[in-house]
Amino acid sequence: MLTVIPAIDIKSGKCVRLRQGRPDDATIYSDDPVAVAMRWESQGATRLHVVDLDGAFKGEPVHLEVVSRITAAIHIPVQIGGGLREPSHIHNALSAGAAAAAVGTTACREPACLSELVSLFGDRIIVSIDAKDGIVRTDGWTRESSVQASDLARSAEQAGIRTIIYTDVSRDGMLSGPNAGAIERICRSVKCDVIAAGGISSPIDVTTLAYLGLPNLKGVIVGKALYDGRATLREMMNAALGKQ
Repeated sequence: MLTVIPAIDIKSGKCVRLRQGRPDDATIYSDDPVAVAMRWESQGATRLHVVDLDGAFKGEPVHLEVVSRITAAIHIPVQIGGGLREPSHIHNALSAGAAAAAVGTTACREPACLSELVSLFGDRIIVSIDAKDGIVRTDGWTRESSVQASDLARSAEQAGIRTIIYTDVSRDGMLSGPNAGAIERICRSVKCDVIAAGGISSPIDVTTLAYLGLPNLKGVIVGKALYDGRATLREMMNAALGKQ
């Protein structure tokens, strides 16, 4: 069963959505990310995905105080990403109340360090693979690497990572539908859990992913479609359950 995970992206202390990760193309949805988190919990969310966008671009966490206020206000687990490049960054994110911390740039540039991070933080470490045309992008999606997304997924799993978030950068914030083919390739590359993100525009998109029948596809992150009112969280969750 897929878990539908609402996204809360934080930039300048506000809840925003970017188009394809471009910081100059942001839509502000709320001045109060804590209130947004409480709203998603009240509507049935069982997990939240929080991204520190300023941290992603800066290379270190910027909004852990906001994360701390979010985790104190709700009762469901929060996974956080954005600028977590050092073990101390991860420690601070988890100390702020996050249930899990996602590393992306570091995982791509220094895959050998993943085993150490697993030994330090166990299952609370997630690897975030952000890719365009199958190639991993880093530094808040601003730089293209030479690493294939499937290769990074396999190396992360070999290092002991139990969960991967796969985001198609070209689809994110575009409401163009998920890249089902790329998601399927990632899922078939590994046995660990995969959470898909990027392009979810409707409950039909969630149903499409559910019908792929991939046993390790465990979740889908939804952002702009919820914020723009294209569907309710309940409708997305029903789609994940196969309900109309």
